[in-house]
Amino acid sequence: MALKLHGIPMSTCTTRVLTCLHEKGLDFELVPVNLFAGEHKQPPFLAKNPFGQIPVLEDGDFTLFESRAITAYLAEKYKETGCDLLRHNDLKEAALVKVWLEVESQHYYPAIYQIVYQFFALPLQGKTADQAIIDVNLEKLGKVLDVYEARLGTTKCLAGDFYSLADLHHLSYTYYFMKTPWASLINSRPNVKAWWDDISSRPAFKKVAEGMTFGEK
Repeated sequence: MALKLHGIPMSTCTTRVLTCLHEKGLDFELVPVNLFAGEHKQPPFLAKNPFGQIPVLEDGDFTLFESRAITAYLAEKYKETGCDLLRHNDLKEAALVKVWLEVESQHYYPAIYQIVYQFFALPLQGKTADQAIIDVNLEKLGKVLDVYEARLGTTKCLAGDFYSLADLHHLSYTYYFMKTPWASLINSRPNVKAWWDDISSRPAFKKVAEGMTFGEK
């Protein structure tokens, strides 16, 4: 039975999973969820994810939500297929992947999320972005990127000289961030820019990016 992913192509969390699916070359069905009609808050969807958020993965009779958990599941289940995103054959490399997965979720994401949300999502809701919130998080993101700049001066990607799930998890939010007026935070750091240019040019993500129209202004 084919994998089913419930979500929408412009959603950052959905695209995180879509990129993983394409990296693995897996067959799947994308089941659209009408957020504007509140489909994700209706009983049929809440039965899949009680928090009413996308994406949700169905693998036969197994249902999973939370995008980072889904990508980890796919990377583990299909470790022999496509790119080995978790570095199963090297304990130390695998440990470093886990370190940078944590860095993304605990340091990078909290700052970049606020910027992208304020700049893109709030105006779509008819609300005004709070520049003070953006400024605070630009400062936080800059400090994180200083760490990345140093790290990426010694390795091609975050966990080492190999692409991994840690890099993949950065793609969706950074893609939208690069459409904001503050893309210079990436572009002004040569090692970070080289890394971004490299990971964002991978065929799997380029295919996903075609549907990422959320940032078109």
